[in-house]
Order: sequence, then structure tokens, then C-alpha cells
Amino acid sequence: MLLMNYESGAGCDVPMSEWSPEDISAHIEFQHALGRELTDTGELADAQGLAAPDTSKVVTWDGRNAPVVTDGPFAESKEFLAGYWIVDVDSEQRALEIAAKASTAPGNGGVPIQQPIEVRQVMAAPAVQG
Repeated sequence: MLLMNYESGAGCDVPMSEWSPEDISAHIEFQHALGRELTDTGELADAQGLAAPDTSKVVTWDGRNAPVVTDGPFAESKEFLAGYWIVDVDSEQRALEIAAKASTAPGNGGVPIQQPIEVRQVMAAPAVQG
């Protein structure tokens, strides 16, 4: 799983809300092209961009009383999960290659944003013995 947090990368110190419409379009097209490439190679299982955190809810439940639902995340939060790719690849090296390419998404002025992409293996639950 490749996780993209909304945080500025080394090549981007300007928030996307301040980019030109052309730069935003180029960035989104890059994401779509990467998705098409991974679909064509059979490596893409899923990819989604996520809504801003001000639309999210946090739910906790003790199993007895009514669930507690709060807005989130908190105002001091400086980064949030912006999107993800789930890829089915033959090696960790291939996942790292895809993450490196994702990090080159164009930003303000067309400069690669160098956004950090976290690479994590999806855990498989052990088979239940019956």
C-alpha cells in the first residue's frame, strides 16, 4: 500500500490551493496517468484520493452505549492522508519504484513536488484452522 499524506515535499512549499488551475490540472492528470499505467500492467488493485479532513468523523464505541461520533481531525493536525494506491507487485523493489514515480507528481510551476510516499505491506491474517 502506498500512502500519500498531504504535506509539502522538498519541491513544494506552496499549498495546492495557491497553485494555478493549469498546475492543478497537470497534477491530477499525472495521478490519472499513473493509475492507467498501473492498471495496464495489472498491478493496481485500488487507488483513491480522499476528501479533506474537515469532512471526516471519528467513531469510538464501547460495545454497550451509543457510539461516540466527533468531528476530526483536530485543528493542530498538520498532515493527513490525502490518498492511497493498493498495488499487487512481485517485490518490495517494484513498490518502491512506483512510490518514487508517485513522488515526482508535478506541483506549482510544474516542479516535481517530491512528496513523501509511505510504502507499507498489507498484512495477511493467518488461516483459521478448523
